Amino acid sequence: MQLTKLKTEKRNRASANLDAMSAIKIATLMNRQDAMVPRAIRRVLPQVARAIDLIARQLAHGGRLIYVGTGTSGRIGALDAAEIPPTYGMPSGVIQFVMAGGERALAAATEADEDSSQLGQRDIAARRPKKSDVVVAIAASGRTPYTIGALRYAQKKGAAAIAVVCNHDSELARLAQVAIEVDVGPEILTGSTRLKAGTAEKLVCNMLSTGAMARLGYVYGNLMVNLQTRNEKLFERAVSIVEQVAHVDREVAIRTLKSAGMKVSVALIMLKCNIGRAEAARRLKSSHGIVRKALQG
Repeated sequence: MQLTKLKTEKRNRASANLDAMSAIKIATLMNRQDAMVPRAIRRVLPQVARAIDLIARQLAHGGRLIYVGTGTSGRIGALDAAEIPPTYGMPSGVIQFVMAGGERALAAATEADEDSSQLGQRDIAARRPKKSDVVVAIAASGRTPYTIGALRYAQKKGAAAIAVVCNHDSELARLAQVAIEVDVGPEILTGSTRLKAGTAEKLVCNMLSTGAMARLGYVYGNLMVNLQTRNEKLFERAVSIVEQVAHVDREVAIRTLKSAGMKVSVALIMLKCNIGRAEAARRLKSSHGIVRKALQG
């Protein structure tokens, strides 16, 4: 692996005197550099859109979304995997992550593991990938052996493959059905891809998961109608959603939510269609969980 050939490993001229800069100059420089990230993503929006549709199609056919990565890339994938289920009410196990070093690597660096393609194959094999699954492989360099090994194995088992990288013409991108190559340029701290590259990866993952969930109907309008009311903040958000959509007061919203088993989607259908919980649940099930279709009968 020739790191010097990777754009994310080159020295950034703008930060050549980083150690001699004042705090405000460092902050200003980083802000200017970070502003390049959305512009770089804008250039690959067609690929992002293709990936969104691919993820939605695989999940609609009973598949899983599995993120794979190492280091910062792995943690970003793990973050998205952890936050999708409670936000959209996804069943446990539908969204997963595979990371070099396992869960312990979320809090402590395990850099050596990323050099082994065999470990990547072993870890993804434990998830038993299949044709209905989609794997999102994340690596700033696009050349991480662990991530490449995992993606190769998943593809052999028929899984769909998406690559999120920050260098052009990488091995990982060439393997994938959809390659999202975000050219963010050199980091202000040479080679520290937790900076612009990591930001780009997070923004892309936000688009992939939010876009796919919206396409699948796990939202109504721009509201989280499948959120899980596990704390006071989420309970209040659920009440607010019912109030807004059903045009009822707080007391009615709370009463209906309790009657609906604290399921926002069911409560909305009950109120909007003036029906009981059982009929609302039946409509929702026959509409594959899509509130808009259930409301349309």
